[in-house]
Amino acid sequence: MAKNKKPLQWSSKADTGAHEHNKQVLKAVRHLLRAENTGDLVKQLKTWPPTDLLQILTALPLPEARKLFALLPIRPSAKILAELYPDFRAELLNEETTARLVEILNTLKESDLADTLDEFPQSLLDIIIPQLDARAEIEERIRHGEDTAGRLMSKKFVAFNEDYTAEKAIAAIKSQYERVGRFRTVFVVDGEHRLVGRLDVTRLLTLEPKSRIGDVMDANVLAVSAEMDQEDVLRKAAKRQISSMPVIDTDGKLIGRITTEQMNQIAREELSEDLMLMGGVSPEARPSDSVKRIIKGRLPWLLTGLIGSSIAALVVGSFEDELQKAAILAAFIPVVMSMAGNSGLQASAVAVQGIATGSIWTVSTLFRLWKELCGALSNGAIAGSVLTVLISIGALIFDVHDPVWLALTAALSLIIVTTIAAMVGATVPVVLDKIGIDPAAATGVFITTSNDVLGVLVYFTMASFLYL
Repeated sequence: MAKNKKPLQWSSKADTGAHEHNKQVLKAVRHLLRAENTGDLVKQLKTWPPTDLLQILTALPLPEARKLFALLPIRPSAKILAELYPDFRAELLNEETTARLVEILNTLKESDLADTLDEFPQSLLDIIIPQLDARAEIEERIRHGEDTAGRLMSKKFVAFNEDYTAEKAIAAIKSQYERVGRFRTVFVVDGEHRLVGRLDVTRLLTLEPKSRIGDVMDANVLAVSAEMDQEDVLRKAAKRQISSMPVIDTDGKLIGRITTEQMNQIAREELSEDLMLMGGVSPEARPSDSVKRIIKGRLPWLLTGLIGSSIAALVVGSFEDELQKAAILAAFIPVVMSMAGNSGLQASAVAVQGIATGSIWTVSTLFRLWKELCGALSNGAIAGSVLTVLISIGALIFDVHDPVWLALTAALSLIIVTTIAAMVGATVPVVLDKIGIDPAAATGVFITTSNDVLGVLVYFTMASFLYL
């Protein structure tokens, strides 16, 4: 957009001048949408009040309104904004606005539609859902909890009775190709529509025409329940390298499938959530959060870190006599605490990532811990050697009491704290996962503060025996 042009601004006034002004704004927005110049457009519209965004969505023709709706950031924060701003809530519930939203939502895919509806306040859902073309399907999805296989699954899948011949199955696929779309796996069911097996499409095409698919199917089929958490689905799929995961109800009947694309979506969502947790922030946090929500979401984590740091400070204070004898010891406290925290975070990050993808503990648990132990000892030894060299160089420049024993104390402390921190970081997420707590919560303040305390304790214990 040219710099000499005035920024786009919607007018909420009711006079004739405002009406003409809004017509020009609408014309400019349509021009930018048709020209695919969405970068400049979104940059400007992000500064608009949410009520103005809803008004322009109402004023645009449906194809362009749908395009703009996909670009604007109002959906993820609609629930929050409706709580914070009465004007936005009123505009959101306006009859003309809800009618336009229904038109736009009716053009979305069923899975995308369900995700979008999750971000709207309940008062709006009560109005919109009864008007949707896919009302029955959406209501069925909403019955399943958030982040479950039932909420995520696709109802488009290919399933044949086990008595079907290859010839009959292939003919059915050809006749229904436009409805089915792309797929790699054929599911096999019995007379009650219970899942009994699966068959690769390539294998199906190589069968003799009269071959019964129930005789050649893979009966060792892995399926998930509709209420299984999506993270558990991802783990199971990764463990068995399955590209299409069938979903069954409580009676074992096939009701849907989760595709490769949906599994990739789960992985992205879980990664984003884990990163938030590892940073000590609630996964529900949004840039549009109010001050109250920011305090509520972050203060508990900060206070947890404060408690841990206070304990570390008390540990340091308990060695007051040692510090009075050799003040130089205080200079290396940050070094030890930093190494402990970093080592623990590295190990826990790998553990959390492995748990999320299902790749962790596929080999012996003891063997994996042994590798972590060897790696931590090696890293600690190298870091300790580097620190020894630095202390030796420093002793040539400054007056350091007994530099050899100081270097030995600091180096051995680094080896021990690095090893302990790595073992804690590698095991705590797994333990939490086993007892049903999100392992990502083990990182951030918990691992860092616990390892800070251990690091300081180990360091001063070593100093008491070796240096003083």
